[in-house]
Amino acid sequence: MPLKVQDTAPDFSAPSTAGKNFNLYAELAHSPIVLYFYPKDFTPGCTKEACEFRDHSAAFHDLNVKVIGINKDNIETHKRFRMEHKLPFELVSDESGDIAKAYKALIPLVGLTRRVTYLIGTDKKILAAFDDFFGAASHVKEMLKQAK
Repeated sequence: MPLKVQDTAPDFSAPSTAGKNFNLYAELAHSPIVLYFYPKDFTPGCTKEACEFRDHSAAFHDLNVKVIGINKDNIETHKRFRMEHKLPFELVSDESGDIAKAYKALIPLVGLTRRVTYLIGTDKKILAAFDDFFGAASHVKEMLKQAK
């Protein structure tokens, strides 16, 4: 079960495809963020989800909402995934799974990242949470609806 609406989003700093550490609270000073957790780069469902976020990136931009993808893959894998699919947003590496665990996005025992997406406001509060492991495309639609 994901974090709840109005919970404070846990802060974190982790390597990103921008070549520097991504710090959540520092980025929230500029705009709300859609933080989407997904299991693995280059898998069919995760590729579909990333491409859906890519294809709707203009709509998120128009709403002044930044999109960030995160999972346990390393930065090199994230860079290849981002380049191959022309993703206009950063991907963050959570190799230890600590961030996913803090966001209740880690599947116990198997250690795989769940497919859960959060809309986080500039006040660091969870504005929306969506948890659907098999409905990759529905995460984008739900976050756009919630961001409006």
